[in-house]
Parts: sequence; structure tokens; C-alpha cells
Amino acid sequence: MRIGILTLSDRSARGERPDASGPAIREFAQARWQAEIAAEAVIPDDLETIRDVLIEWCDARRLDVILTTGGTGFAPRDVTPEATRAVIEREAPGLAEAMRAESLKVTRHAMLSRAVCGIRGRTLIVNLPGSPKGVRENLEIIAPVLPHAVELLRGESSAEQGHRAV
Repeated sequence: MRIGILTLSDRSARGERPDASGPAIREFAQARWQAEIAAEAVIPDDLETIRDVLIEWCDARRLDVILTTGGTGFAPRDVTPEATRAVIEREAPGLAEAMRAESLKVTRHAMLSRAVCGIRGRTLIVNLPGSPKGVRENLEIIAPVLPHAVELLRGESSAEQGHRAV
């Protein structure tokens, strides 16, 4: 699985605060899925910049999954969901719904998440929270299904055999 990690943070992009969430994603993806981290960036909370990076990583780099962190809340500069919706061709609402539902068991603030998940071409884009703790909790929720999602997006013939009961 080829993964891109995109951190959205004005302060981290300016070097005022170290990015802790991107490394948390990297650690999780390598340990859980033995994923190749094919792209990583820390950029400001800017809709056009986010959109442009997502398009490049999907269309030119052809990543399997892009995991974003940050910019999914109510603050005026939280535009990650809007940037994601601007580039995806199909939403994957079940992933976002599952993350919110399970996160509500941990914190009521989960209902403030505006995270979006969707597909552009053969790339799955997943918006994650901006905190390392939130990143790990949400990745745990989707971890069991992500490899199968990638198989389906790749059109692998064995992918349909992976549909089994919980």
C-alpha cells in the first residue's frame, strides 16, 4: 500500500510548532500495514493549496491512500473537508461515519468533526483529526478495512472474495 501523509497546519507549516500527527500516522501505517510512505508534506490551512496537493498525489503520484490530518473542525481556517470534496469523485461516507460513531464513545467533541472520506480515481482520501491521539484512535477504527478498500480500488480479482461477515 502506497500512502501519502498530508498535515494541514498553519503553525507547523511556518515552523512554529512541530508536526506530531504526521509522524503518528507514519508510525501506525508502517507498523499495521507495512505501508510504503510515498509522499509526506506539511502545508498551511489553505483550500487551494490542499486541493492542488491532493490532485497531484492522486493523479500524478497515483497513491493508494492519502491520510490527511488537521483542518476538520469548526475554526474559520479548517477547510480540509471542503478541499477534499472539491477533488473527490465519490464519497466514502461509511468510513467517516464509523470514525465519528466510535470517537463519540471517547469524547463528545467527536460530533464536531467534519471529516470527509472519498475516492478520486483509484486513490482513497481520508480526513483524520489534528491530534496524535485522535489520529491513532481513528486509524484503529478503519485499519481492518483499509487494505480491502485498496484491493477493491485497484480492481484486484481476489478483492470480491474478501467480503465476509464480521
